[in-house]
Amino acid sequence: MRKFIEEFKAFALRGNVMDMAVGVIIGGAFSGIVTSLTDNFINPILNVCTGHARYTFQDVAGFASSFISSVVNFLIMAFILFCLIKVINKAANLGKKKEEEEEKAPTTKICPFCKSEIPIDATRCAHCTSQLTQES
Repeated sequence: MRKFIEEFKAFALRGNVMDMAVGVIIGGAFSGIVTSLTDNFINPILNVCTGHARYTFQDVAGFASSFISSVVNFLIMAFILFCLIKVINKAANLGKKKEEEEEKAPTTKICPFCKSEIPIDATRCAHCTSQLTQES
């Protein structure tokens, strides 16, 4: 069961799965903006042009506030989603960074003669040209 959970976690946190989830959520939130735009601006304009309805200034103000409300809702949803993805990415990368730090082997050593940093497999110091032994 533990291995199954680990495999599911690896699948769910892969980049393309997270991108698809973000796209679906943002698309759903954006559809609210499009619906509000259609219901609150386009339909009233078409109704006025065709003579089906007359609107007062209060009606227009109500339409505008409804549209602004849907835009604010979208921005809040996008911000929360951004913060959530940032936390998920940080949690996913936290384990990887610990593993990388543990696996890193030293790639340089200090020359015993001039104390400068040289590659670990060097047989002669590039700075002072001293012959290095295997023990150095």
